[in-house]
Amino acid sequence: MNHFLEENNFSKEQIETVFKQAFEFKNTRNQRPTKDLFGQSWGMLFYKNSTRTRVSFEVGIRELGGNPVLLDLSSTQIGRGESIEDTARVLSRFLDGLIIRTHGHELIKEFAKHSEIPVVNALTDFLHPCQIYADCMTILEKTTTSQNPYHGLKGKKLAFFGDTSCNMANSWILAGALWGMEIFLCGPEEFKPTQEIESFCKQFGLSTHWHYTPDCTEAAHNADILYTDVWVSMGYENEETDRKEKMTPYRVTKDLFDQAKENALFMHCMPAHPGEEVTEEVLDSPRSILFDQAENRLHMQKGILKQLSNNKI
Repeated sequence: MNHFLEENNFSKEQIETVFKQAFEFKNTRNQRPTKDLFGQSWGMLFYKNSTRTRVSFEVGIRELGGNPVLLDLSSTQIGRGESIEDTARVLSRFLDGLIIRTHGHELIKEFAKHSEIPVVNALTDFLHPCQIYADCMTILEKTTTSQNPYHGLKGKKLAFFGDTSCNMANSWILAGALWGMEIFLCGPEEFKPTQEIESFCKQFGLSTHWHYTPDCTEAAHNADILYTDVWVSMGYENEETDRKEKMTPYRVTKDLFDQAKENALFMHCMPAHPGEEVTEEVLDSPRSILFDQAENRLHMQKGILKQLSNNKI
């Protein structure tokens, strides 16, 4: 059974197909709905709150001709202690696919292990592969004529600021390994990338292209993209004061952009907090492409779902 839990779950050929399909879906959206998921029901199991992920998946399933089935802990027996194995096996009898947004990465792997239907990672604390695919689509869209990540992303420098141990930083490390990007991670020493992502890349024979530095000027120098994320992710609210104090020097500002390439772009997976991880001046500038990123979640996820639906073996 094919699943999409990590960015490298698809083959090179499949990745190229998914990206090409995502661009096609965007360019032909006025022809929706299609019949790619006609008659299919896809579950959406969310352990975490969501705006962009939930809406983009629900709309995307409908635009592909399918039926989204919304699930959460309060409306299922999972919240009362039913095992992941039993839940996965039962849902496999009802659904054609399952999209999960949760905390632990091991939980989603456990679902995939016992599922007879495709499982999609809509976010875990370790990786956020759907966001990365959509972000890379956006970079291609804004900086090159290529729709192929292996060609259009190679050699591009992306500088990530803030919590460089978070899921988005991990996913950018993996993206750099897959597509030859130079990833610079810049944040407080105690929030450096963990050994887990390095071990993951080695496990799959991926050569990493990332560098950690606490020096913002070094990270931003000659960068194509400046990227940041929230300083306080869900589940870390009790660390809010400490995190904000330590990450303030890593706020993305206009002065930081002066170190990057003249045509450098600003990206953020949202929700954004103006005045915290990024200044309002940068957030509202023509360099900012946040809403393009958000829109492309819809098109890219449709490409991912079509790929999985075509390869349910």
